[in-house]
Amino acid sequence: MPSLVHVQAATNEEVKPEAAAAAAHFVFVPLMAQGHIIPAVDTALLLATQGALCTIVATPSTAARVRPTVESARRSGLPVSLVDFPLDYAAVGLPDGVPGGADNMDNVPPEYMLAYFSAVALLRGPIEAHLRDHAPQPATCIVSDFCHPWTVELAASLGVPRLSFFSMCAFCVLCQHNVERFNAYDGVLDYNQPVVVPGLEKRFEVTRAQAPGFFRGWPGWEKFGDDVERARAEADGVVMNTFVEMEPEYVAGYAAARGMKVWTVGPVSLYHQHVTTLAARGNTAAIDADDCVRWLDDKEPSSVVYVSFGSIAHADPKQVSELGLGLEASGYPFIWVVKDAGRHDEAALAFLRGLEERVAGRGLLIWGWAPQALILSHRAAGAFVTHCGWNSTLEAVAAGLPVVTWPHFTDQFLNEKMAVEVLGIGVSVGVKEPVMYRTDQKDVVVGRETVEAAVRSAMDGGEDGEARRCKARALAVKARAAMREGGSSHANICDLAKCFEVGATQGTAE
Repeated sequence: MPSLVHVQAATNEEVKPEAAAAAAHFVFVPLMAQGHIIPAVDTALLLATQGALCTIVATPSTAARVRPTVESARRSGLPVSLVDFPLDYAAVGLPDGVPGGADNMDNVPPEYMLAYFSAVALLRGPIEAHLRDHAPQPATCIVSDFCHPWTVELAASLGVPRLSFFSMCAFCVLCQHNVERFNAYDGVLDYNQPVVVPGLEKRFEVTRAQAPGFFRGWPGWEKFGDDVERARAEADGVVMNTFVEMEPEYVAGYAAARGMKVWTVGPVSLYHQHVTTLAARGNTAAIDADDCVRWLDDKEPSSVVYVSFGSIAHADPKQVSELGLGLEASGYPFIWVVKDAGRHDEAALAFLRGLEERVAGRGLLIWGWAPQALILSHRAAGAFVTHCGWNSTLEAVAAGLPVVTWPHFTDQFLNEKMAVEVLGIGVSVGVKEPVMYRTDQKDVVVGRETVEAAVRSAMDGGEDGEARRCKARALAVKARAAMREGGSSHANICDLAKCFEVGATQGTAE
C-alpha cells in the first residue's frame, strides 16, 4: 500500500480536470458508530487513491472523531470530503444532553436506540439537498451501511446505484442469512439451544442468542428488521471489509445467496502505514503515540498482551476485577484499554488504581481511546484479548496476532467462530451468551483463572499455541498481499472506482 506521502505525489501529478469530471463520486453513509464509520472512512480513502471522489456523511460528534484522518488525506491531495448533519432529537424523542452526544450510536441508551435510527433516517432530505446543491459533481453511487434502509429512497431519488457496506466478514453475514433463509430456529424455544447453520459445507452450531439475525429477537424491532432485509436484497452490490483469500468459500457463498457482486476491499486498516495516521485513526488517543511506542520498545518481541473490548462494551465491577487479576497472574506484560472511567463505581476504580500501581512497568492501563492499530502493529505485541468486533479481529489478522476471544453481543459470536473454528488463530474464554443488551439481569462473568489460562494459551500454549501463531502470521502475509498493487482487494478497489465512473456500465451482478 502506498503511504500518504506517495499518494500525495501521485494525486497532484496525475489527476487532470477531464479525468476528475469523469471520476466516480461515491457518497458514503456509514452507521454513526465507531466500529462502522472507521472502516467506511478507510474504504473511502482507498477509493480516493484511485481518483474517485468520495463524500463521507456523518453527524457532528462522529465527524469530530474522524475529521483528523480525513483532513490529513485531503492535505495529501486525496479528493475526499466530510459533511456532517445534526440529528433532530425532538422529532423522534431522542434525549439531548447524552454524554458524548446522542448522534453517536455508541453513546445512545438502549431504550432510545429505535428512536436514534428514526432520527438518522430523517437525514435523507438534508443529504439529498446537499448533494444536489453543493457536491463537486453529481453522485454516481451511494455506499450505505446495511443498517440504513432509508438510503434505498435516497439512491432512487438521485437515480444512482446503491451498494451495501458491511464492516463484517462474509462468514458472519452468510451465517446470519442462512439461519433466516432456512428458518433454522423454527420450533426452537430456548434461546441458548444450539442449531446447525444450514447451507454450509462445514458444521457450525449457533444459538438464537448468539445469531438471531440482523435486528431480530428484539420486541418492537420487527418492521425495522424487515426493512433492513429488504434493502439488503435490493442492493446493487456489496462492499465488505475482508479479503477473499481468508474466506473464499464464504465470499462466494454470500454472493451466490444474494445473486449480486461482492467487492472485498480489506483489511482497510492497512491503508494507514505511518505512525501518525495509525495513532490518529478513529479518535484522539488518551496516550501520546510516542510514549506508547517507547513503552512497547522496552518490551521483548511478541511479549505484550493487548486487551480492549471496543467502543461499546462496558464491564461490570466484578468482571473488571476478575479480568485484572487474571492478567496480573498471567505474568505477561499487558496493555489494557479502560474506557469511560466515569462509568466505573468507586470500588472498580480503586481496584484499577491499585492494579496500576502493582504492575507499574509491566502493565499499562490506557484510560480512554487507544491507538489500537499502532499497538497491534508493534513488534512487541504478542496476542489480543478482544470482544471480537470485526474491525478488531481483522486488525489482529493484519498484524499476524493470535486472539483470545471474548464476545459480548451481536455478530461477535460468529466472529469468534471465524477466529477459532475457521482460521484457527483464537482461544475462547468460553462465553456462550450475550453480556450486553440482555432482557434479564443474569451476570455473565469470566473468572480470573479462565482469563489467566486463555492468555497463557495464546502467548505460549505449546504445539497448539505455535500452530495458532503460525496461522496468524501466514494470514498477515496474505492480508498485506491482498492490499498491494495486483492483490485481490486492491483490484476490487480499482474495479469499484472504474465501474461507477460517470457514464460507465454499473458493475452490478446480473
